[in-house]
Amino acid sequence: MKKSLLALALISAAGACAPQQPPATATVPVRESPAHAVIPVPRSITLDRTERFVLDTSAAVVIDANASKEVAQVADYLVKLLAPSASGAVRTTGMAAGKPIRLSLDPSRSLGAEGYDLTVGAREITLVANTPAGLFYGVQTLRQLLPYSVEHPAAVGRKLSLPTGRITDAPRFEWRGMMLDVSRHFLPATDVKRFIDAMALYKLNRLHLHLSDDQGWRIEIESRPALTEIGGSTKVGGGPGGFYTQAEYADLVAYAASRFITVIPEIDMPAHTNAALASYPDLNCDKVAPPLYTGIKVGFSALCVDSASVLPFVQDVIREIAAITPGDYFHIGGDEVKKLTKAQYIRFIESVQQVVASNGKRMIGWGEIAPAALTQNTIVQSWIRDSSALHAARGGKVILSPSPKLYLDMKYDSATVLGLAWAGLVELRTAYDWDPATFIPGVGEASILGVEGPLWSETLEKAEDYERMAFPRLLAVAELGWSPAAARDWNSFRARVAAHGARMSALGLNFYRSPQIDWQP
Repeated sequence: MKKSLLALALISAAGACAPQQPPATATVPVRESPAHAVIPVPRSITLDRTERFVLDTSAAVVIDANASKEVAQVADYLVKLLAPSASGAVRTTGMAAGKPIRLSLDPSRSLGAEGYDLTVGAREITLVANTPAGLFYGVQTLRQLLPYSVEHPAAVGRKLSLPTGRITDAPRFEWRGMMLDVSRHFLPATDVKRFIDAMALYKLNRLHLHLSDDQGWRIEIESRPALTEIGGSTKVGGGPGGFYTQAEYADLVAYAASRFITVIPEIDMPAHTNAALASYPDLNCDKVAPPLYTGIKVGFSALCVDSASVLPFVQDVIREIAAITPGDYFHIGGDEVKKLTKAQYIRFIESVQQVVASNGKRMIGWGEIAPAALTQNTIVQSWIRDSSALHAARGGKVILSPSPKLYLDMKYDSATVLGLAWAGLVELRTAYDWDPATFIPGVGEASILGVEGPLWSETLEKAEDYERMAFPRLLAVAELGWSPAAARDWNSFRARVAAHGARMSALGLNFYRSPQIDWQP
């Protein structure tokens, strides 16, 4: 997706105004021993290597007796993570615990909606946050302070301990996400859940699912069954496709929510619609269904936006998906539209904005939607040089997904087998070493909702392929979105990434061993 000649020209222009970074080949790996290996790097971290909290059966997770259901769920998550090295049950205040690991909420603390304060002593750990989400992110930091063997609960005789100290932390940006393209090639729900688990470890909180495109329609619409019966039947290269039933999708959304991740559904329109056009001929101006498409060309399809059939179709789709998506967002795509006039395109975007709002959601669209009369509530996702600054000037928010930096489907180097290269080669340092607040003139920190790494799947056929392209670059996305600019440093980051190789291996992730990292054995 997103590789027209116009796009290439705009990307070149964007690079001209973006901060220039050293080339990837300038990095010479040097074995370093980082003070810690927490990713994303916290705002404030002080550790004492002379004392440690040792996990044993006297250690127990403790919460207040009147703790909310969400706090109890975070505590249960931590118990399962530590088992069998610690007590296998959550305890409440007043119950005996030789080495308590206390989780509590304190709304009076200046930690924000997702921040936390973690204090580790030799005999007690306290984790305080304003919200359950903050507690969950504190648990992920605690997890990363433990050796990677914590990811191997069945390991015989494993010994878990962590250094004493204190960490006070909160994210820089509200939006820290990745996008999975399940349309070009379908990714079963079990594989998506593995991504959700990995995202949670690195404090990412938005999962954008690209659910429709020319090659496949991947979510059941009960009022329009042909979308999956016909449009969901194939994939890039041919062969069987696949789709999520509404029940499967709702289960995915709930699973993500249990990890404090919001799912954002995307139905791309008015272009990238061949699967829909093949399913319902009346969406075409000539009322003739085109053949199903299994290539990777873009820009050839579009809804017949002036047809009386199109708006009811859009309303049906948005209504049904919005009803099973409790999050605040609905993504309408809106990119690479070559078959409509500018006036037709603008009218369509503005009408869909009203449909999304009437279903109680905030509309998101790729950068091409910015010239339309968007409300401040609508969000623009920038991937090439576009009119994002126009939306920022009207008070709107922007998500940064610059293709030469954060497109996770771009090849790492010229020898990379998977992926494409139209936006350039994107090694780990390229993805990491830039500042979102200075990347687009006119779109400063206050206008940036956050960052997102899209993973398009033209060349990705199975979960291992998706993982290969996502990791370790997704760790760069996480640190860009969470950590303050002053705390980020490439040499520190690559040393910490090196320590995460064993952890990613323990999790079974098929990650790329970048030559920019001196991976620990």
